[in-house]
Amino acid sequence: MAGVAGGGGGGGGSNDFQWCFSQVKGAIDEDVAEADIISTVEFNYSGDLLATGDKGGRVVIFQREPENKSRPHSRGEYNVYSTFQSHEPEFDYLKSLEIEEKINKIRWLPQQNAAHFLLSTNDKTIKLWKISERDKRAEGYNLKDEDGRLRDPFRITALRVPILKPMDLMVEASPRRIFANAHTYHINSISVNSDHETYLSADDLRINLWHLEITDRSFNIVDIKPANMEELTEVITAAEFHPHHCNVFVYSSSKGTIRLCDMRSSALCDRHSKFFEEPEDPSSRSFFSEIISSISDVKFSHSGRYMMTRDYLSVKVWDLNMENRPVETYQVHEYLRSKLCSLYENDCIFDKFECCWNGSDSAIMTGSYNNFFRMFDRNTRRDITLEASRESSKPRAILKPRKVCTGGKRKKDEISVDSLDFNKKILHTAWHPAENIIAVAATNNLYIFQDKVN
Repeated sequence: MAGVAGGGGGGGGSNDFQWCFSQVKGAIDEDVAEADIISTVEFNYSGDLLATGDKGGRVVIFQREPENKSRPHSRGEYNVYSTFQSHEPEFDYLKSLEIEEKINKIRWLPQQNAAHFLLSTNDKTIKLWKISERDKRAEGYNLKDEDGRLRDPFRITALRVPILKPMDLMVEASPRRIFANAHTYHINSISVNSDHETYLSADDLRINLWHLEITDRSFNIVDIKPANMEELTEVITAAEFHPHHCNVFVYSSSKGTIRLCDMRSSALCDRHSKFFEEPEDPSSRSFFSEIISSISDVKFSHSGRYMMTRDYLSVKVWDLNMENRPVETYQVHEYLRSKLCSLYENDCIFDKFECCWNGSDSAIMTGSYNNFFRMFDRNTRRDITLEASRESSKPRAILKPRKVCTGGKRKKDEISVDSLDFNKKILHTAWHPAENIIAVAATNNLYIFQDKVN
């Protein structure tokens, strides 16, 4: 796959390409229903399917259409393939707590046959879903009529061989496994292992290891719960398996540290193998330092050599062989450092932004406020800010780079920090595993962008 030349697109050199609008999904209404807000976005391993989960517990899967030779510019668009209710609201009677139906994470399993499988989770329960197609139905049963009523056995005089007849394509989603009752706290991560047989689920204080075939038990592999909860100083914020080594996983904490664990060393991985932490600069310490250093997402590169972490103001890339500092640091919205007080008051400082790699690990993407999202090219060290908005949602419209004015005189195309809309935030993004196609969730809308084809 081509590297994202020139800072993930946009502007400048001869080898650059530009990002352009492809599609937008979702209603245009100004007042958005809470249940319609997208809470997770995930491409499958081939990139032909794109799944979104929302706060209403629904999963919507989009399928890429085959390319149309007669319309070369309309490269395969994504259209709705299947929609189903994954989770329902529940009530924990022992703790008198409502359990939201909101989908926290979706993870695809590698495809083994004609059907597709995915894991979806809310705060407490993980489900394994099978998505399969049916375009034939059996007719000519011996014991029942075509309308399904049972036939009188005494009236059956001949033996019929049922035959398969074509029918309209039906896409069915059925829950194959339900993994419940293993988490006391809210699940924040699920990650499928490279052995394709096991997966992990992480909540605030524990990480469990599951086998995809076994629902009634899981192994607790990390437990950071102190004997006395008053001594609690940090929580687990994200966890992920290594893409190639089935014994290695990492988890990040609210203190800005990442621990890499090796399951070969012991059954309970309370003692980490590697500990990644950047020493704090004492001169920049403030009341908000601990809050903004909390890691909201951790992702291994496809190669398995690097991992990327997102905190409130920056994205860091770590080499797994170097624990004392990241090899790359990218500022996402440094201009907000002076606004931390008001962001604390309106709770935005606790927003959990995710991050993702492109297919060749040469570029990374993460979200910001005002429906802005950022891309960083790791080779050229260039970056770009783009906006997901309906204003630029004409077919094939090129996305113009956006600039935020950080002080002094505001230029014509710049937007001032004070006029940013903090209710419009891009927390969830996904990058196609092999092509320059990105999916960006902006509240209840899903934007799909791709590189411009000349």
